[in-house]
Amino acid sequence: MSGDEPVLELRGISKSFGSVQALRGADFVLVPGEVHALLGENGAGKSTLVHIAAGMIPPDDGTIRIRGVDTKLRSPRTARALGIGLVHQHFTSIGALTVSENIALSMGPAGGRVDRPSLSGLPERLMAGLSLESRVDRLSVAQRQRLEIVKALATGATILLLDEPSAVLAPSEVDELLSLIRDFVARGGAAAFITHKLREVFIAADRVTVLRRGAVTLSGRVSGQTEATLALAMLGTAVPEDGADMTRPSALPVRSEPIMAHFGGIPLRGGELIGVAAIEGNGQRELLRDLAASDSAAGSVALVPEDRTTEGIIPDLSITENLLLGLDRDPGWSRGRWIDRTRARARTTQLINTFGIRADGPDVAVGTLSGGNQQKVVLARALERRPAILIAENPTRGLDIRATSFVQDQLRAAARAGVLVLIY
Repeated sequence: MSGDEPVLELRGISKSFGSVQALRGADFVLVPGEVHALLGENGAGKSTLVHIAAGMIPPDDGTIRIRGVDTKLRSPRTARALGIGLVHQHFTSIGALTVSENIALSMGPAGGRVDRPSLSGLPERLMAGLSLESRVDRLSVAQRQRLEIVKALATGATILLLDEPSAVLAPSEVDELLSLIRDFVARGGAAAFITHKLREVFIAADRVTVLRRGAVTLSGRVSGQTEATLALAMLGTAVPEDGADMTRPSALPVRSEPIMAHFGGIPLRGGELIGVAAIEGNGQRELLRDLAASDSAAGSVALVPEDRTTEGIIPDLSITENLLLGLDRDPGWSRGRWIDRTRARARTTQLINTFGIRADGPDVAVGTLSGGNQQKVVLARALERRPAILIAENPTRGLDIRATSFVQDQLRAAARAGVLVLIY
């Protein structure tokens, strides 16, 4: 790690969304030649801090310095001009366009022609196997993740901010991604990445900063930390002593419930929790969705989609309105053919409390919630339908330790109640 002056300083950063205080005087410092991990529970303020550093949202208070100069980041364009590149938590490329067309969009009108010579300054490993003529919707998940990094670096970024870049990758793909990040800083860049996976911190990061409820609880060199100290800083409580595993399941009872579906000729019964294991992109998503739509499924089917932002929620609608989707004829939410707004808001408040959703009431727009809290909304809606079959696609993607444990407990509880739960 370099001892040079910081390339990025966020000092005393505060930010509120309505009555929700997302950041409380947070500090974050990034120096050249450094990989800096940013940790925290869902809703701790990590993405908000990174989005402020990328010019996407303004802080309410605090100072931003780029290479020692006080700076107002008025837009993402301003940040890009200063060498800041952001890799978003969810893929932002347009599937119907080619790789080169998506890169050109990220570079803007002044970017010029996108071809191999124009990208010769990027690491060869990053471009390996990534054809500029390929449509993005035909790329693997790992290739699409690399494309997101290419788009950021093609703008000339020397500061790379990555928001949970490994969330959808297989273990071998994660190792390759972390290696690419290390290569980037070895070439003189500086990188900060958000993660919930402590293993990645110890593999790739030089320093680590931990946020809890918008405030910094720990910042220092990774070499002085353990999984226990990081978990304590994240959660405020010690993790269990049995390997710091908060997600270890208890056994489900053997049941003889009715057959709910057939899966490749195998009968599946209510009360079972079936895991489908496969590397991303090997057809498990299509298989489970075909099952949900097939005549072989007995009873109602609820789906927790893999990509909550495009299939699970409507960001501009409130929590109540998002929960109402598919529940508009449910007696708990309506009277006859009419939605009972008072009843719906009351039930939403109950679900907010039951699922531990951090929100300032039922009328808050879902798009203002953290990713983990959005996922809880999607899960709450699925379970509120009282389905016979629940299909959960990567339901803990991007969730912290506590939220992951909660979601898994809910899925096991559904199976114990007689629901056929299918998960990958």
